[in-house]
Amino acid sequence: MRILYIDLDCCRADHLGANGYFRPTSPNIDRIAAEGVSFTRCYCANSPCLPSRASLFSGRFGFNNGVVTHHGAGEQFRPLSYGHWRDPERPLLQDHLWHGGLKTVSFSCFADRHNAWWFSAGWEELHCFTQKRGQERADEVNAAFLPWLRDHGAEDNWFIHLHYWDIHSHYRTPAEWVERFRDLPAPEWPDQATIDRQQSMYGPRTCTDLYTGYEGNAGGGYARPVPYMPDAIRTRDDFKMLIDGYDASIAYADYHVGQVLEALAGLGVLDDTAIIVSADHGDSFGEQGQYMDHGIANEAVHNIPMIVRWPGLPARGRSDALIYGMDLAPTLCDLLSLRTPAGWDGRSFAPALRGEAFAGHDALVMDHGIYTLSRAVRTRDWLMIQMLHPGLYSYDDPVFLYDMRADPHQQTNLAAARPDVLGTLMAQLETWRQEQLRKSGRPDPLEAMIPDGPFLYYTPEQMVERLERTGRADRVPELRARLARYGRVRHDA
Repeated sequence: MRILYIDLDCCRADHLGANGYFRPTSPNIDRIAAEGVSFTRCYCANSPCLPSRASLFSGRFGFNNGVVTHHGAGEQFRPLSYGHWRDPERPLLQDHLWHGGLKTVSFSCFADRHNAWWFSAGWEELHCFTQKRGQERADEVNAAFLPWLRDHGAEDNWFIHLHYWDIHSHYRTPAEWVERFRDLPAPEWPDQATIDRQQSMYGPRTCTDLYTGYEGNAGGGYARPVPYMPDAIRTRDDFKMLIDGYDASIAYADYHVGQVLEALAGLGVLDDTAIIVSADHGDSFGEQGQYMDHGIANEAVHNIPMIVRWPGLPARGRSDALIYGMDLAPTLCDLLSLRTPAGWDGRSFAPALRGEAFAGHDALVMDHGIYTLSRAVRTRDWLMIQMLHPGLYSYDDPVFLYDMRADPHQQTNLAAARPDVLGTLMAQLETWRQEQLRKSGRPDPLEAMIPDGPFLYYTPEQMVERLERTGRADRVPELRARLARYGRVRHDA
């Protein structure tokens, strides 16, 4: 069996045509989806980049594999075993497939970008083909991958991980691709009234603080690093400029996916190749006041594509079953008739691909570990976000509750108005947490990050200095007071 896993960094599920998006971002990916199933309610169990891929390739929650953030104690992958032997019940996906008879190959600089050396285990071939550490464009990826594919693609029994970074800000897409979207209408939300309300917010990647962390660039962190991006989000025109860059980046990656499909067709193996398209996480574009980045356990960040085209299986169309991205690991075992390791946390969604009844999970629990420390519960109708640490944002509520059917952009916090729903979701969260404590035998790694805070990319000192330099010194006392409240672990949110 040939399996191609296409990994689209930072790609939101709702910005693909296959999932109903109205802009022409993904014609080639849509072709794949038309011959398979798109799971529109797939969520990464952990975000952002490092925790998400640790979860996907380990088959385990970050709570159990130890990776919940990008730094400190929260980036330490917990050993699979000791000495020269690995735990057969907790293998990495690629290692398990390799021992199951597949040639495993990755074209990705992920391990180098995030110092994730554990990721290198289990690949028969690992191609880190530039020293750009995730700054390479799709044309550079294909320049390395397509020659290899033409030489080896007709062979049987391989699993390939192909990673495109273009959709990660700041968008490096050629300007002519952005121009393709200039005359197309943008999404209607956020509207101007929402943008106006968000002007009072502060923190990384908010309307006024769009480029915090880039003080060394030409704009000194106060101006656009790329000509076709806005300096800040003050108007709908600014938002359109930003979303044009994002959508153009998806289209650029999609174009190069098309080149891969053509190469497979040229080898005569396209119809016999299973193709999976997914992502590590998405990005917020107005949700919770954040833009162009992934800073909280919300819908925009955690809802990821999961498109599976598997030759010989009958299911077509969309599935709205709740699944995790890490459910892919046991699903592949199911479809390949391999043993599913007992230590994995995921659950197979192969029945949905076979056209069988499939309900998915009743609820999902999701962790986030940069800019904020937050944990969410997602059901079909509700999203609850528990704020373990608000980082540098002006978030004062310890918990947020949203009716996702009536309020898909999460603008009205119903935590106080619906104590019945909040109580149910908090109980589900605590049950999950206790289960992971028993399973891992170690403290909660996300809570362990609270004393240090989520300040890898921007520090409180930098935020204070920025507020003072931009005429907002009056906000500094409230920021300091808020940070002082998070000096201990909170179980009473």
